[in-house]
Amino acid sequence: MIPSLIQHIKNYISLSDEEVAIVLKYFKPLHADKKRLLLKEGEVCRNLYFVEKGCLRMYFVNDKGTEQITQFAIESWWLADYMSYDRQQASQFYIQAIEATDVYTINYDAQAELIKALPQMEHYFRLMLQKAYAAAQMRIRFFYELSREEGYRQFAASFPAFVQRIPQYMLASYLGFTPEYLSELRKKYAGGIS
Repeated sequence: MIPSLIQHIKNYISLSDEEVAIVLKYFKPLHADKKRLLLKEGEVCRNLYFVEKGCLRMYFVNDKGTEQITQFAIESWWLADYMSYDRQQASQFYIQAIEATDVYTINYDAQAELIKALPQMEHYFRLMLQKAYAAAQMRIRFFYELSREEGYRQFAASFPAFVQRIPQYMLASYLGFTPEYLSELRKKYAGGIS
């Protein structure tokens, strides 16, 4: 069975069967049980994570001791602290499995070697970074431009599976709400987002 990682890569670049075998040599499969931390604040983010099955979250702990979620990653999404990974310096974030999760990892050195072996992979990784950056830009815009209620409606309409899949307190953290306020919004829109 071909991992969804390979299908994802093939959505952006061409790979022969021989090149697929080369790509797979550089990635390592990893299973993370629910609540397992893949990265802790203060550690260097040594891997990029591609979610084959499951869900990850990235968060930091603010000065009040509250977890603030900045990103989620579900099937066929990438997640990493790119600043820590790129600079190979201590991370300010945590990455944790929300549910039992299977990922493919590639570390900093392996990624560099893979790009030397298959230069077209540089194009793929650049496209993934551009998509991640564009998503972050849109999230910032929604944060400044939309009311809290409009932000929830936009998120729920764009990612309906998340609203059902992610625990309410985590979704509230991501959206910058209290769990109580999110509960009120969910009740208000229980009939669907229009």
